Amino acid sequence: MSLQDAHNSSSPSQKLPLWVQCLEHGQGLGLPHYATEGSAGLDLRAALPENESITLSPGQRALIPTGLIFHLSPGFEAQIRPRSGLALKNGITCLNTPGTIDSDYRGEVKVLLINLGQEDFIIERGMRIAQTVIAPVTQVEVRLLDPNSDLTSSQTDLSNQPNTGRGTGGFGSTGQK
Repeated sequence: MSLQDAHNSSSPSQKLPLWVQCLEHGQGLGLPHYATEGSAGLDLRAALPENESITLSPGQRALIPTGLIFHLSPGFEAQIRPRSGLALKNGITCLNTPGTIDSDYRGEVKVLLINLGQEDFIIERGMRIAQTVIAPVTQVEVRLLDPNSDLTSSQTDLSNQPNTGRGTGGFGSTGQK
């Protein structure tokens, strides 16, 4: 199937369902939604009590409730990602990005924000604080490879994985340009 065929075979009416449970403190904030037709992420809002806010000073972090519980289909995860506008304008980002909500997690979705900016940042009820991207997950079976094994044996057929120029280099070993 070509990329064009794959694109043509999907339509907005074929979206997968995301079942969401709204907790009492999340009532009135609406469900997560895509800002535009081409958006990859659903906006998440702060489910703080009415007339209460959280002030994040520079360098400070806080766990912000969304008032939502996701019921994900097996084989999927919800990735919690920062909003680019908050990061650019205020230095507000997710500390563990992307955060992962596993398909078997049944607790409230919360967002771990940190202020990397120079000024205090006030989070209020209903503010869009992050986005979530629903993504497929591939689980693997971990197998131990004997360091002395013959990589061409039928049990470990790794002969199609040649040595690379990178080898064991990591953490900036490929350069900056």
